[in-house]
Amino acid sequence: MDTSEVQARRPESLDEALREDIRLLGRILGDTIRAIDGPATFGLIETIRQLAVRYHRDQDKAAQEELETILAGLSDDEVNSITRAFGYFSALANIAEDHHHTRRWRAHIVGGSAPREDSLAGGLARARAHGFDEARLKAFFGGAYIAPVLTAHPTEVQRRSILDCLDAIAALLTRRDRLADTREEHEEIEAELRARVVTLWQTRVLRKNKLSVLDEVGNALTFFDATFFTEVPKLYAAMEQAAGVGLAELPAFLEIGTWIGGDRDGNPFVDAQVLRAALAAQAEKALSHYIAEARALRKELPFASLLVKVTPELKALADASPDNSEHRAGEPYRLALASVQARLAATYEALLGRQHIGGLSSAVRGADAAPYEQVEEFTADLLVVARSLEAHGAGALAQGRLGALLRAAKAFGWTLAPLDMRQNSAVHERVVAELLAVAQPGTEYLALDEQARIGLLLKELETARPLVSPHVNYSAETAKELALFNEARAAHLRYGKRCIRTMIISKTDGLSDMLELAVLLKEAGLLRPAEAVLDVNIVPLFETIEDLRAASGIMEALFRAPVYRRLLARRGDVQEVMLGYSDSNKDGGFTTSGWELYRAELGLVEVFARHDVRIRLFHGRGGSVGRGGGPSYQAILAQPPGAVRGQIRLTEQGEVIAAKYGNAEVGRRNLEVILAATLAASAEPAAAAPPEGTFMQALGELSDNAFAAYRNLVYETEGFEDYFWQSTVISEIAALNLGSRPASRSKSRSIEDLRAIPWVFSWAQCRIMLPGWYGFGTAVEQLLAAHGEAEGMALLQGMFQNWPVFSTLLSNMDMVLAKADMGIAARYADLVQDEALRERIFPRIVAEYKRTIRYLLMITGQEALLDHNPVLRRAVINRFPYLDPLNHVQVEMLRRYREQSEEGEASERIRRGVHISINGIASALRNSG
Repeated sequence: MDTSEVQARRPESLDEALREDIRLLGRILGDTIRAIDGPATFGLIETIRQLAVRYHRDQDKAAQEELETILAGLSDDEVNSITRAFGYFSALANIAEDHHHTRRWRAHIVGGSAPREDSLAGGLARARAHGFDEARLKAFFGGAYIAPVLTAHPTEVQRRSILDCLDAIAALLTRRDRLADTREEHEEIEAELRARVVTLWQTRVLRKNKLSVLDEVGNALTFFDATFFTEVPKLYAAMEQAAGVGLAELPAFLEIGTWIGGDRDGNPFVDAQVLRAALAAQAEKALSHYIAEARALRKELPFASLLVKVTPELKALADASPDNSEHRAGEPYRLALASVQARLAATYEALLGRQHIGGLSSAVRGADAAPYEQVEEFTADLLVVARSLEAHGAGALAQGRLGALLRAAKAFGWTLAPLDMRQNSAVHERVVAELLAVAQPGTEYLALDEQARIGLLLKELETARPLVSPHVNYSAETAKELALFNEARAAHLRYGKRCIRTMIISKTDGLSDMLELAVLLKEAGLLRPAEAVLDVNIVPLFETIEDLRAASGIMEALFRAPVYRRLLARRGDVQEVMLGYSDSNKDGGFTTSGWELYRAELGLVEVFARHDVRIRLFHGRGGSVGRGGGPSYQAILAQPPGAVRGQIRLTEQGEVIAAKYGNAEVGRRNLEVILAATLAASAEPAAAAPPEGTFMQALGELSDNAFAAYRNLVYETEGFEDYFWQSTVISEIAALNLGSRPASRSKSRSIEDLRAIPWVFSWAQCRIMLPGWYGFGTAVEQLLAAHGEAEGMALLQGMFQNWPVFSTLLSNMDMVLAKADMGIAARYADLVQDEALRERIFPRIVAEYKRTIRYLLMITGQEALLDHNPVLRRAVINRFPYLDPLNHVQVEMLRRYREQSEEGEASERIRRGVHISINGIASALRNSG
């Protein structure tokens, strides 16, 4: 078969290509199961799949009964095999879907049509249409700060070994698409795919041990190798070209942040030692990358001094080279880069206390080079090399590996990613109370009201006198917190202030919460009153509905404090505020959370403008809609005017980091979306302007109605807590070796103490998705009753068509409702032992689900869910044949597990099966927690 024959067999449509990929991977997995576990196992899997499809399509009771009979008769080992099979079918379908999205993205670019609005080219086009020429773009990026922030996840499910295997399969699909032109090449790639699928089938799904914080740090670092080291410099290059500036002339406007290793809110395992180790791991990753790239550059630049004339600066760098080999005499670039390598190796040893192993020649390794004091010295040496190349006509090489290394150094610095530190305000409160009680006997800080606390704390911030004494044995909690702040100060001295720039206060509900942190920073030397210097950003996190409503008032009071304004002025009058999507949703429901977040932003923008302070919002969004997830582009464009202005940070939660950044092309696309949206929202802020009062009033009314309905079910219905714990996998999640943090902030079963992440995750597993929609149907029904059916519906339809805030809210709800399934949810409801309790709650959920869908379709003008988004609709439908069986199997395993636990201790096999099913469903749903 020749090339033309292979090309003729390629799919004519992109959709057909997706179906072909899914069929190929499914066939390979099926063949693997048949070969290893036998035809009977494969036949059983097919029977279960077909029955699940019948049940999903027709709510066929006979199919349900047959399915239950088959599952009940299976051994624990058989159940585990079936669970693994459907979990891997789902994972492979996800790979095909991701590959398809990349294929569509590339086809759009190659096709020469207008750029997608959510691409970098689309964002630039939109900005230029609003007057952003090269000069304005340069000014914009000169003052912009855009940062996706990686966070760990207490329900993160994928093992690194599994992710590596899936990544390899994805890479093979790409090769098959782009590089395979002959039958032999296709056969070779299919053979490799089969080998990878066999590896996947015979690799352990679950971790034997719970992840440590440093395990999570290590997992996050893999995404720098996979995506960030290559794609972030490419984005900088694109922006330099757009702004008409030279190599690396733009400041570090795009950074990757992290708080893995610094987030101790509810995580008892983060201490000073962990913080130190996390930063060291990040520094090792960054410096090792720079050393390796410098070595590769030496190979790429063999120019001879006989043939090129280098600049005096390059000659000076070459003259200082430790490489005396006669083989490289007269090769100034190789000699100069040996100097750079030697200084990088010395920097590695100075910062990490050990020598770098590997990738260094004996001359470089034995050099007595001075370490770089700051990363700017390193980038200055690289610029010397670049300018010299440009001077003799080799500027194209400066834009290659050298340019990428230079841009990487500017973007990542010595420690790769700024590490945020976060703690709950209650902890700061107790620590400050103890310090004051010891320093000023008789001071009962906890007994003071808010105003008295503020007065006392402001007084402390006016003086350099320390509260902490080295001669006092403080409580374990206070000693631990003080050690962490001291370690942060030590890190600044070791790596520079860039390594830790932000301290976040969870559960901020008053000005005293911010001032308490300021006092603790003063004790560690991170705030120096005499110099009016603050070395980090003090960032409040407003999470609950009540806190969001108080946010603008708290910031108003903060800006009126002269001592804080002096500190802020030294930091460029930029103040960051973090908004919590997860807890506000758990507290007030989806509709009210979205409304109160928008209102909080409006109030904050007004306060900041009044005090001439630049606002930077940090959006604590999760992967799921119930935690603020959904398309980033639409979410950023829906921000109120003045809420972006080139400044934005947003969390990338652990459970979706692999999906977003495990592949370089997909990662580049996600980074482009954030950049494009930030640019568009800054250039055209009026697009999301608050509409005329009728729309605002109507959404406020919807919020009030939805809040009452949600709170009535979740917090006011007797027995709801028991229903939740029995009808979901929450108790099993608590025992699963997932993230390093506990699922709850305390040992109680109360919903108030439960973390928002496992709350959302549990509802996703049983396919109710309650945090992403509950209360909206009742809210609309009550609004229509108050305004009249026709008038009220016309109002809501106008809001959907003309207001991005409302349309984004409904689009996200549309997606989450499409993944819900009340037929499957009914099987989980049957796990509730108290029949009266079950009948009191589940029918209410089903009725609200139907009501919500009915009104959502009327408002959006759709015949069915996701009609307006056929690509997503197809993706969701493609998952059901593999997702639904996992749910049916999980219900059976939960029943066995709980029965065995009541009788004594559940078998290890069934415990493992439950956990495998949790893993598989989370993977199939993709954004579940």
